[in-house]
Amino acid sequence: MNPLFVFLLLFVGIPLLELYFLIEVGTQIGAIPTIFLTVFTAVLGGLLVKVQGFATALRVREALARDEVPAFEMVEGAVLLVAGLLLLLPGFITDGIGFLLLIPPVRRGLLLRLLDRSGVIQRQHSPDPPGDRSGPRVIEGEFRREDDS
Repeated sequence: MNPLFVFLLLFVGIPLLELYFLIEVGTQIGAIPTIFLTVFTAVLGGLLVKVQGFATALRVREALARDEVPAFEMVEGAVLLVAGLLLLLPGFITDGIGFLLLIPPVRRGLLLRLLDRSGVIQRQHSPDPPGDRSGPRVIEGEFRREDDS
């Protein structure tokens, strides 16, 4: 897809569409309720992003405590940042997309699909399937007994 077309769509088309819907809603319910609704969605979205951001930060901390790389949690935090930005923009379309990104199963499903399609996630096959137990499992290591006396 042409980058110029994407640029025009993002920075010209979406604001024009948002403006159209704001005018339509304003003619139906009035200007003051429309402004109140726009500010209310921004405040509510900001609070929800804050709560979910702290929860994601705690999951990052827990993964680091287990000596794991919190890659998925970091990407999820970036998506929460995008959701917060969309909710702060005035308009009902961006608010709808922002609120959809705040639903954890929707957000995780979208991330998994995007990461799978981009080839970032690579399926690893275990050398011996769990049902195939042909012999005893051997774990190599060293052993040393230390007596209390």
